[in-house]
Amino acid sequence: MAVAPTDSASVAELPSLDRVLRSAEFSALLSGHGHSRVAALLRSHLAGLRELASGGNLRRDTLAPAALATAVAMAVDSAAQPRLRPVFNLTGTVLHTNFGRALLPAAAAEAVARAAAAPVSLEFDLESGRRGDRDDIVAGLLRELTGAEDATVVNNNAAAVLLLLHALAARRDVVISRGELIEIGGSFRIPDVMRAAGARLVEVGTTNRTHVSDYAAAITSRTALLMKAHTSNYAISGFTASVAVDELAALAHEHGLPAVVDLGSGSLVDLSRWGLPKEPTVGETLGAGADLVAFSGDKLLGGPQAGILAGRAELIAKLKKSPLKRALRVDKLTLAALAAVLELYREPEQLAERLTTLRLLTRDRGQIQAQAERLLRPLQTALEPAFAISVAPMASQIGSGALPVDRLDSHGFAIRATARGRSLERLQGALRALPRPVIGRIADDALWLDLRCLEPGDEPEFLAQLGRLRP
Repeated sequence: MAVAPTDSASVAELPSLDRVLRSAEFSALLSGHGHSRVAALLRSHLAGLRELASGGNLRRDTLAPAALATAVAMAVDSAAQPRLRPVFNLTGTVLHTNFGRALLPAAAAEAVARAAAAPVSLEFDLESGRRGDRDDIVAGLLRELTGAEDATVVNNNAAAVLLLLHALAARRDVVISRGELIEIGGSFRIPDVMRAAGARLVEVGTTNRTHVSDYAAAITSRTALLMKAHTSNYAISGFTASVAVDELAALAHEHGLPAVVDLGSGSLVDLSRWGLPKEPTVGETLGAGADLVAFSGDKLLGGPQAGILAGRAELIAKLKKSPLKRALRVDKLTLAALAAVLELYREPEQLAERLTTLRLLTRDRGQIQAQAERLLRPLQTALEPAFAISVAPMASQIGSGALPVDRLDSHGFAIRATARGRSLERLQGALRALPRPVIGRIADDALWLDLRCLEPGDEPEFLAQLGRLRP
């Protein structure tokens, strides 16, 4: 809207930076945030006002010291907002890559805080008083929980695969089924990782069927290892065949080669005991004859982002001697979190209560429905009559490539626009603009808010900010 000529301010009327900073209205800002920060924000604000004045669109009252102080204070608050902010994940995807995947349980968060605030025995052996190995912080636990001879940790599972290929198969052949050449998040593909590691990919079989004879026919003097990748982020159905780990391991050992498995999501326990779909565990894979297994720490394991390699001690030793291991190693915070999470697995009877990921995956549908009915009225008060809200059944997914075709019965809200001029996209933006953003998903002319990941303890914060909604 154009500014009336009588209210319009010219460029010549803009106050100087020094004059504004000396005004009484800026004393509190200068005292609280310092001259440098306040002056920089004021300079930027005055530059914007100068552009408005040049076009005849600057209101004179915006030049008052109080108005300028208010504008700068708002800029200070906006700039102070952290880029990494907590959100309410109501998308229905439990292990959501964009939101950091697994949530750390309380024990792990406390361990990270302790490690961050004090010197710790990261690479120091307290018994001998000499330099230690940071892998020792978790290696014992991993040996106990998986049956592996030894283990090492890097910063994610792609790094784990990169390290093992570089250390064991550089300039040599790696045989893998064509049906297991998976692509993970961010368009990273197994063949690309192989090339980066300096290994030569040898594809065998077809997309839907691979037999042990296909592997056998591909083995030559250049072969370094046989590899299997668990297809945890997609499923092929119909006329299919794949080679089991025990068959692959038997063939590899017959030719004096290691059998390596990229297990991806890396479950340490049989999830079917809690009514979830069965996934191969690390221990089962090693027990079937795999010499080395790579898996993630922040998927079904429920810990921090990490890539874990477990298996034969002599192979782990080769990996740890690689210069690449140092480049890919994890810091003390990751190790502190991982160790705390692994400790929880030592008491499996308490795991579903203490491990956040497992707790969210096993939430009772009836409890989620009761929660939705409890929160329905406050949400209606905030959004009606522009939107119609109803409690609806939903199907959550595990996410991050784990169990891609399985769904978890859940409940939440289906929100539909009723008033002309109101859009679900605008409402979605308003929810994202809340102090703790609420993230749902739009599909089938509705905004869906799945409550599986809204734990009862988070309800007060969720409800308290509904009054700020301006959809």
